[in-house]
Amino acid sequence: MPPAHDRLRPPDARPRPGSPVVVFGDVLDDIIVMPRTADPAGTETAATIRHRAGGSAANTAAWLGSLGVDVSFVGRVGTADLQRHAQLLANAGVSARLAYDAHDPTGTVVITVDGTSRTMFTDRGAGASFGPDDVPDDLVARAGLVHFTGYTVAQSRSPVALRRLLARAREVGALVSVAPGSASVVRRFGAPAFLAAVEGADLFFPSRETARELTGLEQPTGSAEALADRFGVVAVVDDDGGATVATRGLPPVTVDGVATRWVDSVGLVDAFSAGFIAAWATSRSLGVAGRSGARAAARAAGVAGGRPPS
Repeated sequence: MPPAHDRLRPPDARPRPGSPVVVFGDVLDDIIVMPRTADPAGTETAATIRHRAGGSAANTAAWLGSLGVDVSFVGRVGTADLQRHAQLLANAGVSARLAYDAHDPTGTVVITVDGTSRTMFTDRGAGASFGPDDVPDDLVARAGLVHFTGYTVAQSRSPVALRRLLARAREVGALVSVAPGSASVVRRFGAPAFLAAVEGADLFFPSRETARELTGLEQPTGSAEALADRFGVVAVVDDDGGATVATRGLPPVTVDGVATRWVDSVGLVDAFSAGFIAAWATSRSLGVAGRSGARAAARAAGVAGGRPPS
């Protein structure tokens, strides 16, 4: 097999003009808990609690829709939530194709937030039985870019189905975009196995912590450059919504975070990914796309939850 960089398309490859983005993966309900005091565990603690629609993949689709991108989302929810989640995505400008599960409820995540630090308790529910083979051929055939997250990779029993989907995307000339998700997901899956599963993706959006887990390198510049040898364009997203953006053969670009209001960090990388993808469709500039990502991340930081405001 040739080296990874020999299987990549040119790093300035862009989606076909006017072609839709297809996002598939997790769509969940988030329960976000922000304690008001630093009381120790085992006590009754006052908190601000918000119920929001979530799921990293669905969040990214919603941010793309809010930015005017033609985007379709494919995922699975519990039967009782089919209409609600379809409508919430439609409100954000997303064409949703949701399957439903009559036995398992919609997945739920309880997220405790302390500044930029988060702890997540996840029950994937109906989404656990959703996989790459569930993405319809007609959506892939029209796509200019296919995006998914590390949660889809981690819950796959085998990389075969994911490889089939990537092959379908390649056949029609669509770009492939991956946001690997939290470092803990990569750690449990194994960094070498994870990198092998998503080898050759055109756009890659790890958080700083996840990039460290994937490369073993502390500094975002080093990890971005290392990952850029495997992927077309890499944006290592910082906790403040800025990023280090790299592509093979060029110096990395540093993009500063621009958030002026901070509620929580839920959906920060999802929003950044969407902002970057939206700009990448029309610009070959790492800086332009990175700044578009940072602006979307700043919007995410200013609202509770991982979706754009209604």
